[in-house]
Formats: sequence, structure tokens, C-alpha cells
Amino acid sequence: MVKKILVVDDEPSIVTLLKFNLEQAGFSVMTASDGREGYEMASNQSPDIIVLDLMLPQMDGMEICKRLRQDKINTPILILTAKDDEFDKILGLELGADDYLTKPFSPREVIARVKAILRRTQDAGETSSQEDKSLTIGNLEVFPEQFEAYFNKEKLELTPKEFELLHYLSSHRGKVLSRDQLLDSVWNYDYAGDTRIVDVHISHLREKIEEDTKQPQYIKTIRGFGYKMEGPKNE
Repeated sequence: MVKKILVVDDEPSIVTLLKFNLEQAGFSVMTASDGREGYEMASNQSPDIIVLDLMLPQMDGMEICKRLRQDKINTPILILTAKDDEFDKILGLELGADDYLTKPFSPREVIARVKAILRRTQDAGETSSQEDKSLTIGNLEVFPEQFEAYFNKEKLELTPKEFELLHYLSSHRGKVLSRDQLLDSVWNYDYAGDTRIVDVHISHLREKIEEDTKQPQYIKTIRGFGYKMEGPKNE
């Protein structure tokens, strides 16, 4: 089945470049030139992935990310940011984006990132379909087959990347995992040592499964190394 990509950018030259190259790579491409239009299309057209510029008229990319996640729409989002704008990268991830790419970029790199995100989502579904055992840690339940997780019996609203990270941590309960190992296993392509993306997603997960994020009972920080999934002490 042909995957649908929504490109939201107000620069006609970038839209034309991305649309042409993505279609040449076999994707179906929809485009929007302002944030409000992009938000409506993301909400109603069910794209498989969104390529989203942050600097947009009408509604900026940050607000689009925020609203889509509030609407429980977990479509993967690849954000486009200004070169070296660390604040925008991190804020975009904190608002629910799955990946980022800095301008200027090559069409080949965009295609590679899009394919990697879609492959991870598909691989996670295929892997989970082969597993029928849930993972239970304290009040946390992870169901690989359904691609769902619950905390205190309430369903967690997770982006695809958050679920993959939670599943990986839960599958390796009690094992110390380095940030680089998590990057390699969950993101599975080179981030050139950009381990901050791991920390941002860990912070997201803690907000959803920890009673007190300052004293986490589930995802423990191993200072200077990485993280470890544990259960609450009274389990």
C-alpha cells in the first residue's frame, strides 16, 4: 500500500522539492502551505507521516504538534528546524514530534528519515504481532500485540516512538541500558551521539507512568550512563 505523506511548509521551493522527490520514491504526497491548513489536513486526511516546518503562518509547527497530540492523533511527525536551533529541536520533541531534521537538508536525507520512521512503525507492528505475552511491571502493563500500554488500568496515549521506547525498556527490565544503546536499538540510525533525544522521550514517559517524576519508581537514571526499568519497591 502506498504511504501518504503530508508536507507542511510555506516555502514553495521546498514544497516542490520535497513533493517531487518523495513521489519519485513511491510516496503519495499531500501539501499545505500554512499551519491552519496543515492542522486540518493532519486531522482529517489520515497521513501516515507528517513532514512539518516549524516556522509557519496562521499556526506554527509547535502549536500543530501540541494540538495533534492533545487530539490523541499520534501520526509520526518529522519536524524541520533552522540549523543549530537546539531550543526548537528539543521543544518539538517535547511536544510530541518523533524526529527532526535541520535546514538546509538534502531530499535524500528527508527520504531516508521518512523511510526509517515508517519502517520502525511497521517493524514494531510486525514484532508485536508475533508476541502474545503482555509485560507487567507494578501498575504498568505493556501489550506488544495491541501496541498499547496501560498505567493504573488507564490507557496511555503514546506516540509510536514513546511506545517503542517503553516496550524496549520493559523488555529489558532490570538491565542498565546506555543512551547510545537506546539510540541504536529504538531509533536504529545514526544521530551522531545526539543522546538528548533519548532524555526528552524518557521525560515524556515519566510524566505518564510516574507518580512523582522527581523520584521515579519505574525508569531510573543511571548517572553518567543511561537508564534502567524497575518496578516499584512494594511490588
